[in-house]
Amino acid sequence: MKLSTFGRKFTADAGITSLMDDLGNAMASGDDMIMMGGGNPGHIPEIQARVQEILADMSKSENDVRRLVGIYDPPQGEKQFIASLADLLSREYGWDLKPENIALTNGSQAAFFMLFNMFGGDYGEGHRKHILLPLAPEYIGYADAGIEPGLFHAVQPDISFTDAHEFKYRVDFDAVEVTGETGAICVSRPTNPTGNVVTDEELARLEEMARQHNIPLIVDGAYGTPFPSLLFVDAKPTWNEQIILCLSLSKLGLPAARTGIVIAAAPVIKALSGINAIMNLATGSFGAMLAEPLVRSGEILSLSRDVVCPFYKRKMERAVAAFREAMGEDSCRWYVHKPEGAMFLWLWFPELPITSLELYQRLKARGVLVVSGHYFFPGLPEDGWKHRDECLRVTYSQDDERVAQGLRIIADEVKAVWAEVDREV
Repeated sequence: MKLSTFGRKFTADAGITSLMDDLGNAMASGDDMIMMGGGNPGHIPEIQARVQEILADMSKSENDVRRLVGIYDPPQGEKQFIASLADLLSREYGWDLKPENIALTNGSQAAFFMLFNMFGGDYGEGHRKHILLPLAPEYIGYADAGIEPGLFHAVQPDISFTDAHEFKYRVDFDAVEVTGETGAICVSRPTNPTGNVVTDEELARLEEMARQHNIPLIVDGAYGTPFPSLLFVDAKPTWNEQIILCLSLSKLGLPAARTGIVIAAAPVIKALSGINAIMNLATGSFGAMLAEPLVRSGEILSLSRDVVCPFYKRKMERAVAAFREAMGEDSCRWYVHKPEGAMFLWLWFPELPITSLELYQRLKARGVLVVSGHYFFPGLPEDGWKHRDECLRVTYSQDDERVAQGLRIIADEVKAVWAEVDREV
C-alpha cells in the first residue's frame, strides 16, 4: 500500500500510539497487568453517581434523547453547554466571555492537532513557524501532532532540588527565545507528565512574551483550573484574549465522552469551528449534555474542588509514601518530581545504566505498564541530554493497592539493574 507523506507520518510509530495501545489492551483484556501507563482517570463514586442521575433524567425526556443522539450540533459545539459555560466563567472569574469565545472538540487531542497546525508550519513563500514549548518535558500527545516535521522547539528546564529525593522543573527564561518564527507558545498546567504546576508568575511572564510578539499563549488545562482542578498547590485561573485555554471533561471522570473545550478570542474560535466542520461535521453532544447541568448550577466547580481534587491528592500521597518505602533512603540515586497536580509521578534515576525504554520493557515483562520518559521531550534533540532516558511516568489513578504493588516492582527492578552492574564490576 502506497501512502502520501501525510499517510506515512500518521501511520508511523508514535509514543501516543504505543501508550494508548497498552492502555486499551490492558483495560479490555481484564488480565493481571498493573496499569500505570496511560492517564485513564480513577473511578470516583460521587462523580459516577451524579452522572447516573443526569443520565436517568435525560432518558425520561424525549427531547433530551433526541438532542443527545438524533441531531447534529453546529461545528462550534452544543449551544446550551457553551452558553452555560460562558455565563459560569464570566460570573465566577470576571472573564468577559461570550458564546463566540468557546468551541468544543472531539477531545483535547483533536483540539491540539488543529491549534498547532493553525499556528505552526508552512506560512507560504518559504516561511515556517514553530510551536514553542518553554518547559520540557511535555505531553506525549503533542510530539506527533504536527502535519510537518520539526513543528516544536522546546527548552530544557532549570532543575532545583526541593528535598533529599524530590526535585522540580522551572522555566529557564534565560533560554526561552520567542522569534519571528514562533507561531505560538504552549504549556500544560499542571504538566503532563511531571505534575509540575507553572507558577502564576511564570505564566504571566509567558503571556507577556506572547503579547509582545502578537502570538497566542496556549494553556493546556486538561488537569487544571477551573476544572477538573487536579491541583495540590495554588494556581490562579487565568484567561484573556492573548490566551487560548484548553479544558477537558475527561479527568472529571468522562474520558469516553471525548469532549475538549477551547476558550479563545472570537477569530480563533471561528477558525477552529471551520476546521471542525471539515474534519468532523460536528462535535459529539454526549459529554456536553451530560455536563451542562453541572455547569449551569456551578456544581462542576464545587465537585472539582471538594471531590475530585481531594480524591487525587490522597492517592498521590499514598503513592509517594509507597515508593519512598520501596526505594529506601540508602539505595541508588532516585528522585520524584514534586507532585503539584495531575495524576502522575515522574521518577528520575540519574545515571541509570539502561535506558528508560529498556526499563519500561523489563517492567512490562513483570506485569507493570509505565511510560518511558524519552517520549516526553518533543522539540529537543534526541541526543545530548541523558536525562531524557533516565525518567519514567507512572499513573497513580487506579486502585491504591495495585499502584503500591506496581511501585514496589519498579523499585525492585531499578535496584536489580544496579545490582547487575555491580556484579559485572
